[in-house]
Amino acid sequence: MSKKHLHNQAAIPLAPAVFKKPQLRPMIAEYDPKRKGVKNDLSDVVMVKYKVDPNEIPVEQQAGSTLPLMEIPGRDIEADEDYNPFDHRKLAHPTSDMDTLIHLLKGSLGSGILAMPMAFMNAGLYFGLVATFLIGGICTYCVHVLVKTSHELCKRIQKPSLGFAETAEAAFLSGPPAVHKFSRLAKAIINWFLVVDLLGCCCVYIVFISTNVKQVVDFYAEKSDWLHHDLDLRIYMVALLPFLIAMNLIRNLKYLAPFSMIANLLVGTGMGITFYYLYQDIPSISDRKPFAGFERLPTFFGTAIFALEGIGVVMPLENNMKTPTHFIGCPGVLNTGMFFVVSLYAIVGFSGYLKYGDATGASITLNLPQDEVLGQSVKLMIAVAIFFTYSLQFYVPMEIIWKNVRHMFGSKKNIAEYSIRIGIVIMTLCTAIAIPNLGPFISLVGAVCLSFLGLIFPAVIETVTFWDRPNGLGRFNWVLWKNLFLICFGILGFLTGSYVSILDIIKGED
Repeated sequence: MSKKHLHNQAAIPLAPAVFKKPQLRPMIAEYDPKRKGVKNDLSDVVMVKYKVDPNEIPVEQQAGSTLPLMEIPGRDIEADEDYNPFDHRKLAHPTSDMDTLIHLLKGSLGSGILAMPMAFMNAGLYFGLVATFLIGGICTYCVHVLVKTSHELCKRIQKPSLGFAETAEAAFLSGPPAVHKFSRLAKAIINWFLVVDLLGCCCVYIVFISTNVKQVVDFYAEKSDWLHHDLDLRIYMVALLPFLIAMNLIRNLKYLAPFSMIANLLVGTGMGITFYYLYQDIPSISDRKPFAGFERLPTFFGTAIFALEGIGVVMPLENNMKTPTHFIGCPGVLNTGMFFVVSLYAIVGFSGYLKYGDATGASITLNLPQDEVLGQSVKLMIAVAIFFTYSLQFYVPMEIIWKNVRHMFGSKKNIAEYSIRIGIVIMTLCTAIAIPNLGPFISLVGAVCLSFLGLIFPAVIETVTFWDRPNGLGRFNWVLWKNLFLICFGILGFLTGSYVSILDIIKGED
């Protein structure tokens, strides 16, 4: 197909085939009165992992079949190379390299950092240090793969930017003809893995909040005549329910933004005090195991990848950059940000396990002194911060779910949406009550969801994208072999991590 024909074809208005792209974007809250919704300009207020456009790709019914309306790209490689997607991005408020780096740190540094000492306990002091950097390097490389593949697909379908799920759909549409029919399935699978991942995190948050609050209450209950000592953890979870429901009936991110700012301040202060405790009376390194044994490595893998994996925030950040080529350059925003993130996680994990050894808790805050006001304040500060984070994390899966079911409710959409919100909050609470062991729960979420999102899907997307391109898989098909290794590594981590975590949950081990 000639360039002139491509240009003319693009100029023809195709009413049913033109659709609004469901882009993954950073959840950055500001009210847009023109759209009567949220826009993503107020970048310093709030950011969590994912956001999708509320409009789904429309489908056209032809002879009883459902067809994707994303046009299948041609094979004019020269035309692909001539299209520069970065020249066509129209951003009202593009982010600088420094802004993007700050957002990357905010999106990647989450509650998982508190679980890194437990990860080191399951790996050993020295092995955990090496393995953390190894897993961090693999995760960073998979992000590179996803971004590079997205750039290639932007050229092929001549679109300025693509989100994570969109990249998967475009890859299957532009890949071998045999996989075209799986394009919408690939997009749906990634979106629903994001839903399961985020709702899983919400369940972990409920356990986390309840465990920290219980420690503080138990300390004062022992000295009180009217407080009941050592209440079951599940009672604290149930007591959270009305507060969770009230917070998650807020539908507008504009009103959640101040809570995000408070959460950031609380986490920063709490981590500062935690470091103060970690570096007091440090025991000898020889007192800790250099390697904990092979049987606990799956738990380490699940916990570490839960903490380190921030792939969902990558595509939104890159799509909003003023100079996208700086994102995966050398050193680049991504490499700089991930090196800092992985180093900080390794320091916290190393220091926490060195300090507390085999007594290390599922969250490092649980090891802080229960009889000191400073230690108690950290537990409560982090608990409040995670409570606010729950609402922000909940926003995204709710939006994905709601956009797929709202057409079923006609004029009763408001009542239906509030009911679904309450139902999902209760579902996460029931899941947390059923699995109250924080450590295995964290490992299970990491092994199940993030093995796929962070390792397997990027490798599959790259393989499909370059499968039938001239020399697309490199000399001796090294790209294929490399991606097969990543897929096998992800599947191994998924199977072993899930198995060990489920066994620990059944045994009741934390």
